[in-house]
Amino acid sequence: MIRSITSRDNTLLRLARAVRDGKDTEYIFVEGLRLCEEALRSALEIEAVVVSEELLRKERVAEAIAALDQAAHRSASVSEKLLESISYTKTPQGIVVLARRPDSSEKRLAGAIDKNALLVVLHQINNPVNVGAILRTAEAAGAGGVITTRNTSDPFSPKSLRGAMGSAFRLRIWSGPTYEKMIEWCRKRQIETICADAEAPLTHTEYDWIQATALILGPESIGLSEAETKSASQVVSIPMHGAVESLNVSVAAGILLFEAARQRSRH
Repeated sequence: MIRSITSRDNTLLRLARAVRDGKDTEYIFVEGLRLCEEALRSALEIEAVVVSEELLRKERVAEAIAALDQAAHRSASVSEKLLESISYTKTPQGIVVLARRPDSSEKRLAGAIDKNALLVVLHQINNPVNVGAILRTAEAAGAGGVITTRNTSDPFSPKSLRGAMGSAFRLRIWSGPTYEKMIEWCRKRQIETICADAEAPLTHTEYDWIQATALILGPESIGLSEAETKSASQVVSIPMHGAVESLNVSVAAGILLFEAARQRSRH
């Protein structure tokens, strides 16, 4: 049942702001009807739904809101002004869901590993927009899971979730290992670890992506260190024309992952 909230200091709205700002990590902040529906379809545990009175009056979304209300432990309607007080975006999208943070443990990721595993490692990527874009690309290319190392932007932050468009809910994600622990984890499971470097003699189309592989993507500004690159199994390059020295990390991820998908589709 959706009840009306009129006070900015209501406990649910205070919780929403805490989750939005990363001060409460038990839940994740999901904003916008499409993304909220993705959370529901992905079987996330919905703690709360906060919907604007304006959106609530629109018949075309009544079924979706009713489904979210039924799944949530608590639901509330608020004025547009109150929704603005919790919204992550400059223009509120009419609805916010607080969902329990998905399990991002090593154990959950390990359950997705097979002999031809394709994983993506995000190492200290600090732009949440890039993190979200890579998650979306990883799912589209058929990756079975993602590892985000320590000091990588939270894949469940509001900005990352917007970029991922639901992929963060569906992918198995292991968050928090060190780079060294990730390398050792892959080695024990006979998963090849692959880095990209413009100077590498082996191009990304020459590498055998059919074998179990973890693609490692490094920080946007400085990339992977020499020591980190050397600890990987293999280094590949993406041939480029002109004076371009590097690509945006999410663009590079797309090129590499869809080469893997191309090879695997022919296997």
